[in-house]
Amino acid sequence: MSRKDQLTGKGPLSGNKRSHAMNSSKRRWNLNLQNVKIMDNNNKPITVKVSARTLKTLKKQNRVVQHNKTI
Repeated sequence: MSRKDQLTGKGPLSGNKRSHAMNSSKRRWNLNLQNVKIMDNNNKPITVKVSARTLKTLKKQNRVVQHNKTI
């Protein structure tokens, strides 16, 4: 599965890592994905992977059922 937010569709950003000598190599900024249970239209919980920013919005809207913290 790709590293994408399942609700918003946001994915990782890419760019260059720069050294002091201005040498460049490719790098990625991945999302902070979290597993979350949310309610669908039929009031059934669905587990989705969302970014931390989306999770903050869902908590503000009281749509989160359970937040699964994995270490």
